[in-house]
Amino acid sequence: MTLIMIVLGLVLLAIAAPVVIYLSSHNRLVALDERCETAFADIDAHLKHRQNLIPGLVETVRGFAVHEQDILLGVMRARTEALQAATPEIRMEAEKNVTQQVNALIGMAERYPELKASSHFTELRAELVGAENRITASRRFYNLTVGEYDATLRQFPGNMVAQKMRLSRRLPFDLGFERVLIDEPLAFKF
Repeated sequence: MTLIMIVLGLVLLAIAAPVVIYLSSHNRLVALDERCETAFADIDAHLKHRQNLIPGLVETVRGFAVHEQDILLGVMRARTEALQAATPEIRMEAEKNVTQQVNALIGMAERYPELKASSHFTELRAELVGAENRITASRRFYNLTVGEYDATLRQFPGNMVAQKMRLSRRLPFDLGFERVLIDEPLAFKF
């Protein structure tokens, strides 16, 4: 009788263990996938805030630098493309272009001392720096979350569960190069 109970217990354990492992891996992948979605939504909110700052920045620069229409149009075109992006991947590429165009705009502003002295431009630039800092922090969190998600997809048993769920790896969010010109340059006084 006890031998039958032991064998029956082992059979139940052999059946239950894979089910428990599968369900726990499934739940972990679902939770990580949701965390990635939430982290990307945080980035998206900060990017939209940055997008809202761009028209004011362009109009301010336009008032001082009327000969720089190519740069101004490039910024607005990049902004429009980013706002119309249909997928996160397309959005990431469009946002890289926005970053490049805004950096070009800020760099161009260095040639106009009146513009740099404008309080409105200074306020917009400070707000843009704040938005960029929030985007950077959110991007770091998103990339850490994506790294954890992707690692779980490659590990056993997550790889088998992910295959059944048809989950694929996610791309980290990268805006290309570091924002060199947006931050205020250090002022040294002797």
